[in-house]
Amino acid sequence: MDLYLYHSKNSDNNCMSTVKTAIDPITLTAGAVKQLHRIRQRQNVPADHGLRVGVKGGGCSGFSYVLGFDVQKDKDEEFEIEGLRVFIQKAHAIYLLGMEIDWLDGLNNRGFTFNNPNAKESCGCGTSFSA
Repeated sequence: MDLYLYHSKNSDNNCMSTVKTAIDPITLTAGAVKQLHRIRQRQNVPADHGLRVGVKGGGCSGFSYVLGFDVQKDKDEEFEIEGLRVFIQKAHAIYLLGMEIDWLDGLNNRGFTFNNPNAKESCGCGTSFSA
C-alpha cells in the first residue's frame, strides 16, 4: 500500500510536491521478529522465501490465519517489515490491515498471537476469527 500526500510549496508558487510513503499493513513485534528469525535459521529456510501472512476459510470462527515461509506468488504484494520480506495476497489485505503479530513465551501460553482490529469475534485458541 502506498500513501500519497499532496501539498503546495507555498501560496505564491503553484508547484505541487508528492510525498510517497509505504504503510505496512501489519505489525510484527520484536518478540515475533526474533522467533521468526530463529525458525528461519533452525529450519534452513531458503533465502528466496518470505513470510506469508494470510487467511483461509475454516477454524471455529470462520477464518483462520496463515503464517509461514513461502515463495512469492503472482497475487502477492511484497512488503519489508522489520527486516523480513512479507507476502500478503491482495484479497487478504481487507482482513489483515492493522493486525499485530506477537510471540508469547509464557508458562500457560506459547506461540504466535494475532491482534486483529478487523475481527468481530475470535475463538478461545486465538487462531481463528470472524469478520
